[in-house]
Amino acid sequence: MRPMVEFCVSNLSLGSETVKKILEEENEVDVLEYGCLGNCGQCFVQPYALVNGKLIVGEDAQDLLKAIRTYIEKVRAEDEAWRELGF
Repeated sequence: MRPMVEFCVSNLSLGSETVKKILEEENEVDVLEYGCLGNCGQCFVQPYALVNGKLIVGEDAQDLLKAIRTYIEKVRAEDEAWRELGF
């Protein structure tokens, strides 16, 4: 299953728009944009996205992209470990 990365349109100006475009171009994840993700306190502080429903934040666009990729790799490694155990 492909990871799903969700962005709030109100947060795009804080740098998450750059991350959204990069992820869309790479075509490795499903990217969605919503008018609101219900994280208004976070939304005006720093760039963020929801990855498979988990809040991922960064100090800037580059940090957010790195955090998203790190989280996705962690989830993939955990999924692979479960598959190796026969689940």
